Amino acid sequence: MASAAAIGLLKTKPLHLPIRDGGLDLTTPVVLAPMAGITNAAFRLLCREQGAGLFVSEMVTARALVERSEETLRMIIPGEGESPRSVQLYATEPNDLARAVEMIGKEDLADHIDLNFGCPVPKVTRKGGGAALPYKRRLFASLVKAAVEGGAKYKIPVTVKMRVGIDSAHETYLDAGMIAANLGVAWVALHARTAEQFYEGKSDWSKIKNLVEHLAPTGVPVLGNGDIWSGNDGVAMMRQTGCAGVVVGRGCLGRPWLFADLVRAFNGQGERPLPTLYEVREVMWRHAQLLVQYFESEERACRDLRKHMAWYLKGFRVEGEIRPKLGMVASLNELRELLDQLVDQPYPEEVGDAPRGRRSHGRSVSLPQGWLDDPEELVEVDGGDSGSGG
Repeated sequence: MASAAAIGLLKTKPLHLPIRDGGLDLTTPVVLAPMAGITNAAFRLLCREQGAGLFVSEMVTARALVERSEETLRMIIPGEGESPRSVQLYATEPNDLARAVEMIGKEDLADHIDLNFGCPVPKVTRKGGGAALPYKRRLFASLVKAAVEGGAKYKIPVTVKMRVGIDSAHETYLDAGMIAANLGVAWVALHARTAEQFYEGKSDWSKIKNLVEHLAPTGVPVLGNGDIWSGNDGVAMMRQTGCAGVVVGRGCLGRPWLFADLVRAFNGQGERPLPTLYEVREVMWRHAQLLVQYFESEERACRDLRKHMAWYLKGFRVEGEIRPKLGMVASLNELRELLDQLVDQPYPEEVGDAPRGRRSHGRSVSLPQGWLDDPEELVEVDGGDSGSGG
């Protein structure tokens, strides 16, 4: 954690996103990481209400977007007043990606495109996608080039998010970062773990520092990602690595006020905006209402909200059967009745700032057969991109 004194010493420059006429300067250099099943328009709005930054949609597959999958199109609908509109795309075929970028530009569906080269989930890596893909340098370059050139026609900046590599024996972040920088991306974001680590242990911030130094001659900024649980952590990462901004993922699960804490930390203010349980319950209620608007279904909204309950209530004392009932809530009336039974208490800072979300142990990475034989040679992959949006 950075001390209060150290916070005031950090001088951050606005993070520039070159959109249309002059672009956008993020005075608080914070980006919400795309998280499948989490960062829909409702959750993004909840986070935006807490502080400044850029808020990226859930990952969608390029092919599903071009095929106009109803659920995929829903996933890229911006929230009320959301600007810039930011979409993350996943693809393993340059042609699919080029068509998706052309569609986004021609139909004015987004202002910023982020490319996913960091997902460690087996169903993605076994098709040669996500964190597995940068190992194939030529394929990686062709995908980035297709997106950057396609986006340039519509003045849509493209950024890249990736991991350190497949495992410690196959680190790709320096080569991939340089390829992306030379092809014209607006920035490169690095999650400082390998795919093999998944979400195990602590992220290695020294890798972020290495990439910052490696890309310094290009002038392309690097954003850091991994283990930011408080505003002070965001400041500490930037001070230790020299990165130009931070990407926040699991740290905001059940804690959208993390963005207010990051604004506080970057502004050098000392007192943290920590909510009482009564204040948390009203954030939960607001989240539920936004989900109803997003899904246009109270039942589906409550079903989506259930997975957030343990994150919101982590560290708080919850009496009787209220906690399990919240985990099965089926209507807004039921939710309100249960929330009104909570007993107010201070925010449990020590527990509340602890890691949350997926904490899976490391695992061998599922890859297409022969994927590691040659970093240049392509291999036949069954299935291609998934047709579903997500």
